[in-house]
Amino acid sequence: MTDAIRTFFTIGYGGRPPDEFVGLLRAHGVETVADVRLRPDRASLGAYTKAKTADKGIEKLLADAGIGYRSFPELGNVFLDMDDWTAPYGELVERAGDLLTRRLVALPGTFCLLCAEKRVAECHRGAVAAYLAARGGWRVEHIE
Repeated sequence: MTDAIRTFFTIGYGGRPPDEFVGLLRAHGVETVADVRLRPDRASLGAYTKAKTADKGIEKLLADAGIGYRSFPELGNVFLDMDDWTAPYGELVERAGDLLTRRLVALPGTFCLLCAEKRVAECHRGAVAAYLAARGGWRVEHIE
């Protein structure tokens, strides 16, 4: 007997109005947003900021739509200030991926990795998604 394959999604909020963003999540059956930004409290758009209390910012936006929110700063891109961050971030995920994704893979239901960049090709969430998909048991769909 084979284990069922779980599908998860990725999305970037950049350039999306909040209602469009939430609509895409709902259309894909997302139950929990897994925020993989290193500093979600420093988002440039207020609706996407992780505020000090859950009654504001992204937590409120999602809660109002019946979607859960969890922050995973351990999956944030610590190499973002480098011109070519892709190689060192990819190496970090390859070396410590099981540790870095431990809390993420324990999420029940359908989750969606969230970061700021609209296109996955420009974002570290693609490396996290590729790592999970390569482990087996996971299928990823990028919402673009």
